[in-house]
Amino acid sequence: MKRTPMTLRGAEQLRTELRRLKSEDRPRVIKAIAEARGHGDLSENAEYHAAREQQGFIEGRIGELETKLSNAEIIDTARLPDTGRVVFGTTVELVDEEGARRTVTIVGEDEADVRTGRVSITSPIARALVGRSEGDVVEVAAPGGPRSYEIAAIRFESG
Repeated sequence: MKRTPMTLRGAEQLRTELRRLKSEDRPRVIKAIAEARGHGDLSENAEYHAAREQQGFIEGRIGELETKLSNAEIIDTARLPDTGRVVFGTTVELVDEEGARRTVTIVGEDEADVRTGRVSITSPIARALVGRSEGDVVEVAAPGGPRSYEIAAIRFESG
């Protein structure tokens, strides 16, 4: 099976969610199912059906998180050598054609959050940046059309 890259920070976020689901959410829904069973006829018991649906969601998410973590190639970005080139885990400061600055950090698919500047390694912008150096101009195939960015700075950070 294909290994997917993930930062230490991303792996810890998934582990935290998995612990919460197993130690808090799962026991809570099991208790709710038991209480709903005590109310009698299950065929017309909305509380029971809602709790069972919630249980299905929780069990599905637990399975999904366990699979993601077992298939993850966790990369400690603090140990990456500073090669001067953009690689997984680096933070890149970009300047567009109009001079506007934008900072992105290249992370795994499950940790991407465009609002905070964390872009997936599989995104068009990350694919355009990987392997490039400070001062390079990259062309990104964006949904609204091609965009050009100059790489103003590359930082190797932990997390």
